[in-house]
Amino acid sequence: MALVLAFAATLLLAVLVSARAERTILSTSVLFLLAGYVVGRSGLAGSAAEAPARWLVEHTAELALFTILFTDGMRCGVRDLSSAWRLPGRALLLGLPLTLAGTAVLAHLLVGASWMGAFLLGAALSPTDPVFASAIVGREDVPARLRHLLNVESGLNDGLALPIVMMLLALLGSGDATVHVLLAEVGAGIALGVAVPWIAVVLESRPFFGAAPLYKPLGVVAIAMLLFSLASLTHANEFLAAFAGGVTLVSVAPRAREVFQEVGETAGEILKLAALFLFGALVSHDLLAGVGARGLAFAALALVAVRPAALALALLGGGLDRREWVAVAWFGPKGFASVVYGLLILRSGAPRADEMFHLIALVVAGSIVAHSSTDVLVARWFRQEEPES
Repeated sequence: MALVLAFAATLLLAVLVSARAERTILSTSVLFLLAGYVVGRSGLAGSAAEAPARWLVEHTAELALFTILFTDGMRCGVRDLSSAWRLPGRALLLGLPLTLAGTAVLAHLLVGASWMGAFLLGAALSPTDPVFASAIVGREDVPARLRHLLNVESGLNDGLALPIVMMLLALLGSGDATVHVLLAEVGAGIALGVAVPWIAVVLESRPFFGAAPLYKPLGVVAIAMLLFSLASLTHANEFLAAFAGGVTLVSVAPRAREVFQEVGETAGEILKLAALFLFGALVSHDLLAGVGARGLAFAALALVAVRPAALALALLGGGLDRREWVAVAWFGPKGFASVVYGLLILRSGAPRADEMFHLIALVVAGSIVAHSSTDVLVARWFRQEEPES
């Protein structure tokens, strides 16, 4: 109950300062991360090394990521994706592998990871998360193609990185996944994401059925819950199921977007803040004490060098102006997917798993602070300056 009290007090404080946070570098995400850290140090949340604590963080982060990807998918239907796929395609097909490889090289050279372990670390840190750049993705004064690029890239790269993480764990002798199984999980996730919303919309359109206004948002909630539970039970890729489900639903039932928008954004925000709070409790001083100077250098370069270099190559000749390139290169925040993958690595017992989780936790914590504190500044930059000719 002490943990609930601490979270509730932090939530109230966040509400009270939220209007100011929208206009300044003050970040509610950082507030919850710091509050969780204080709670973790006080012992109210138990030991960060205990399995129940890791389980709670893992599943809260997993549910938060699923909710966020589902609502992100509802921002862009099939028509939106097909008409503006060029830049997101470059970011996914070139930027993701380049980010993974660059992070792996850093891990091998700076912290002495084996090449297999280094690529596992790169795979866990390659996905991006739009939650910590909400002032970019959600602001109308930011160019639409930039918002679309960041939204689609982050919506898909979480699910694409998961099979790579699982395969590398299997090659390290810490898992039993095969290429065939992992591809089946990806296909099953996309298939569920398409089938479940489509069937629900078809049923709702039949003469016998019909949703009352009060229940329309609950219908979207039911679809999301069905997707999450079915993906978990069938071992399908739940992250791709979430994004594909959101895209499918808004494509076959466009009004679902406005019906669900307020409920979805509220639910996603609460889960995000809860996951940050619990993650902060897990990221204790003892957890990060062993990374050393080389680990700190790895985390800094993973944030400020690898992503910009990878995106510079991936988007070369893509038509972005200087400000758009700076924004998309900088806003590659590490978030819930990396937390989930880091906990999978920790639980797997792979060689140097503890050290890899420490490094992932350090990069994610640094990303939360850096990206959620600068998104408003970059959004203001677009608003104040006219596009260059």
